[in-house]
Amino acid sequence: MENLGSFALILAFVLTIYSIAASLIGLARRNDRLLYSSYRATGAIWVCVATAMGCLVYALMTDDYRLAYAAGHSNRALPWYYKISAVWSGQEGSLLFWSFLLATYSMIAVKLNHQTHRQMMPYVSATLMTVLGFFLLLNTFVVSPFKLLAMNHGGQMVVQGPLDGNGLNPLLQYPAMAIHPPMLYLGYVGFTVPFAFALATLITKQAGDKWIATTRRWTMVTWLFLAIGILLGARWAYAVLGWGGYWGWDPVENASLMPWLTGTAFLHSVMMQEKRGMMKVWNMVLVFSTFFLCIFGTFLTRSGVVSSVHAFAQSEIGAYFVSFLGIGILFSGWLLLERLDYLKSTQPLDSLVSRESSFLFNNLLLLAACFAVLWGTLFPVISEAVQGVKISVGAPFFNKVNIPIGLLLLLLTGLGPLFAWRKTSISSLKKNFLLPGVVSLAFGVVLFAYGVRSFYPQVSLILCAFVAFTIFIEFYRGARVIAQKSGQSLVGAALTLTQRNTRRYGGYIVHLGIVLMFVGFTGSAFNTQNEQEMAIGDKMPLGRYTLEMRDLKETDNPNYSAQKAQIVLARGDKQLGVLEPERRLYKASRQPTTEVAIRARLAEDVYVVYEGLSEDKQHAVISAHLNPLVNWIWVGSAVLVFGTIVALFPSRIGAGTKSSQGPPDQRREARPQTPTRIKDKDEALARSST
Repeated sequence: MENLGSFALILAFVLTIYSIAASLIGLARRNDRLLYSSYRATGAIWVCVATAMGCLVYALMTDDYRLAYAAGHSNRALPWYYKISAVWSGQEGSLLFWSFLLATYSMIAVKLNHQTHRQMMPYVSATLMTVLGFFLLLNTFVVSPFKLLAMNHGGQMVVQGPLDGNGLNPLLQYPAMAIHPPMLYLGYVGFTVPFAFALATLITKQAGDKWIATTRRWTMVTWLFLAIGILLGARWAYAVLGWGGYWGWDPVENASLMPWLTGTAFLHSVMMQEKRGMMKVWNMVLVFSTFFLCIFGTFLTRSGVVSSVHAFAQSEIGAYFVSFLGIGILFSGWLLLERLDYLKSTQPLDSLVSRESSFLFNNLLLLAACFAVLWGTLFPVISEAVQGVKISVGAPFFNKVNIPIGLLLLLLTGLGPLFAWRKTSISSLKKNFLLPGVVSLAFGVVLFAYGVRSFYPQVSLILCAFVAFTIFIEFYRGARVIAQKSGQSLVGAALTLTQRNTRRYGGYIVHLGIVLMFVGFTGSAFNTQNEQEMAIGDKMPLGRYTLEMRDLKETDNPNYSAQKAQIVLARGDKQLGVLEPERRLYKASRQPTTEVAIRARLAEDVYVVYEGLSEDKQHAVISAHLNPLVNWIWVGSAVLVFGTIVALFPSRIGAGTKSSQGPPDQRREARPQTPTRIKDKDEALARSST
């Protein structure tokens, strides 16, 4: 089986070289048969890489510990689903999984577009195959997942594995970890396709918005995958690592956040290019930045250049990634500078008080956040290279910089819908701003009365109320017009409104999800915790709750042994239930882990960790956290995913009523606003009902 896997990878690597050569030679000679052959090669490459993936999965499932990878990342007692997860738990397997996903993406992209983009596709295919060839080079010649273990028997080297493997890292034995890495990889790898189309557009000088139309929905899908991966990682950190939080500004966490930020900026600014022919250079820079940040994130995880609970050990592949990044950035930058004249905007920015300016400021803030995260992540490496001393940058730096940026982004999320395209009159802005402003300020007064006095938490919650109310108004005004025309209920009319312009109103739902997540983030300002050594019968206060140690017992199974604490949670005289945090010792790896116990409510989580026995072995060390509002992060995550899925569906122009009766903002965006046209939303609603 290992021979088949190795041969499949070698054949796949050879076919990528053939596909690149056939694409470029076929284009130069205008040989359609050669071009078609290069496209067909992407299918053959997928078969080869899928075969290698199948061989590795088979080795893990059948406990073939002759393979060093299987012996190092699995064991016989491991459940089957975690054996599959072991594919991406190690460096060699994760790189193979990356290659498999990129081969899949490449095959689909070429299949769907080789007829409609004949001039671009040879360059698109060659770019995709170049990136895939790089990863196959690593898998074939540098870090092969099919390396065999050799034992010395009587002076002869014999291929023989141990009776059992070392097991999967205990921290990865959590259900979300069967989904989290694949989601991240689907996001990371998927951004290669927009990069390939952007590069091909520059080379061929195609119409400026042609690649945008082709890759916009693709970009949204990969952005969604990356978002899901990040959110699942946050949930894993919260429920598994046992420190009471969900985001620690770890270098590998930051590596996934940075391309998400630039991808978010691109999805906003791309509307400027579609509607107004603006920000063409900016969009190219964002696409290139997102792709190279994805590669950079992979480099951080696998090179060992940074210390992280997520990262692999020191590795020899770091130099390969640095070389690939250097060559790719230099070539892309040179090509972009060569095509600057071709990328000129067709229209200027008319006013700072416009929807275009809100998108521009949104982009600047997102890039500022990305740069701050990048600088903080790389500063220890830079300081070590320059001064010989690694100076770590912790959460206080990231919070100090990014909290103000996040609040400004939240403000722009609410202001954006209040602006018109091209230019917004001051009178219209005042009228549209008045009601949301009054409501949010009144909410701030209520918060102050209830004791919320800290500056950042109060500002954050006021802005959350402001943005949520502006989103509500957008749905209400459009739905009211449709309800008046069709006789539908407001809820039905809101559904019709969303179906008419799924991209716009799906985007509003995404913004609502972000608002809910900000509510959850703000709750961390009010966290409380306590830690105590407890014997049976001891009690520990935690805010308005009391925790009482009832029992401490041991359990055992083939995979791990565990000590479990039974803790009664009470509020006043009322018992609320029993929490059972654990301390596990995994037998194969001999690694201990904590299994936290969480009582989850929308208002707050009671989060309990059994840290182990005290030095005298007579007491259990219990750490407890009270985390207000944290579950709004997970609720907001679900809303964000739902909104993105809505935005991916095509709009139904005739949904509910005739398209000419659509919401006024939708028609206003389709044509420039002039003094003789609709000045504000109330006038628009009046026009739409006549």
